[in-house]
Amino acid sequence: MNVIKSVRSAMALALSLAVPLITSAAQPALAADKGPTVFAAASLKNALDAVAADWKEQTGHEAVISFAATSALAKQIEQGAEADVFISADLAWMDYVAERQLIDPKTRFDLLANELVLIAPKDSQLAVDIAPGFPLTKALGDGRLSIAGVDAVPAGKYGKAALESLGVWDGVKGKLAQAENVRAALRLVSRGETPLGIVYASDAKADPNVKVLGAFPPDSHPPIVYPAARLARAKGPEGEAFLAYLRTPEAGRRFEENGFSVIGSGAP
Repeated sequence: MNVIKSVRSAMALALSLAVPLITSAAQPALAADKGPTVFAAASLKNALDAVAADWKEQTGHEAVISFAATSALAKQIEQGAEADVFISADLAWMDYVAERQLIDPKTRFDLLANELVLIAPKDSQLAVDIAPGFPLTKALGDGRLSIAGVDAVPAGKYGKAALESLGVWDGVKGKLAQAENVRAALRLVSRGETPLGIVYASDAKADPNVKVLGAFPPDSHPPIVYPAARLARAKGPEGEAFLAYLRTPEAGRRFEENGFSVIGSGAP
């Protein structure tokens, strides 16, 4: 019996010594992986994934990014969703969360700009010249125009504004295929489900199954600006660190590779 008790005591002692070693070894790895939660406009998917991968390689921190329509993200933030950083596809929705004191205003800045383009499936034979009164309805034929939701989603609002400015909105407003976000609108054209769509230039560049028929005049819609900010509820420094990285030349090159224009650079 004494022998058995001695063996059990020895095993218990060994286990008690091993557990702290295992725990302490795991802690640095967990700390190294900790990064911000980022809410970002769907159109940023390819570019921001590339930027986040570079940031992880440099810092060891991994950003957890949730992509969706800017309008949906703003509403989630308003309803208490946990996140550190918000990157909007327009100024209006950033203003919306700012007015509700949900961002740290000192951290807000304009990051990127974009263009609005008309796209078709890559094998389409359609050709249009985007100008006042251009025959968009005729080009659609019996098909529909793919566009993000025109009442709330930034890409849809920009698109509606452009069509109204060019005097062609009334002819197509009953022929829309409205999608939950701009990437969903892109997929409808990419899969050949609609003959034409309105998306950002960066979206068109991300999909080899579509081609750009033309860009909408910049003065036909409000400027396409992507502001970014740290959320007021953010608990740690990771959000500000990620925002600072977004303004580096390295991140700027990634954004430009993916079809964006960089507005801000350098340290805040």
